[in-house]
Amino acid sequence: MELVVATRNKDKLREIKVLLKGLAVEVFSLDSFKGAPEVIEDGKTLEENAVKKAIQVSEFLKKFAVADDSGLEVDFLNGDPGVYSARFSGKGATYKSNNKKLLRLLKDVPLAKRKACFKCVIAIADKGRIVGVAEGKCRGKIGFESKGKSGFGYDPVFIPDSYNKTFAEMGTSRKNKISHRSKALLKAKKIISKYPSLYQ
Repeated sequence: MELVVATRNKDKLREIKVLLKGLAVEVFSLDSFKGAPEVIEDGKTLEENAVKKAIQVSEFLKKFAVADDSGLEVDFLNGDPGVYSARFSGKGATYKSNNKKLLRLLKDVPLAKRKACFKCVIAIADKGRIVGVAEGKCRGKIGFESKGKSGFGYDPVFIPDSYNKTFAEMGTSRKNKISHRSKALLKAKKIISKYPSLYQ
């Protein structure tokens, strides 16, 4: 009945907990376990990082674990920041510094060329063995300035297709209906719900 989310990011954990509602599991983060490993995210893809985190955490804790790796791919920047999204602005990167760098790199770029795609990969592991991987995508564009106070990461600059507001302006409930993470977790929930050892 216990499920560990392989993260110490409180914003990400809060969002994942909401999206996992409906499963008969108690959700924990790495902060709940003394000595839980700090997994080095050195994979070349989001999937490599998610799988690595899920395997190492579930193996160390001997528990069922899910790991998320997400990234923003901007067409004009040839797919950057991608796998480096969290540390885009260098050592000590913050949400604000990452957004500032992104907007600076896209300065004077017209809206038609500011297309981007948010991607999320969820890896699910049991005691060191991968039992499933799920991916979600949300396409949109990068605005010209940060807007909104909800969400985290690149939410203040990402405007999903068919909308005229950023994720940060939408609010959590609306964002969670269309986001990359919600799409990935919807698939992950189906995998988890069919996995028998979690409920033994």
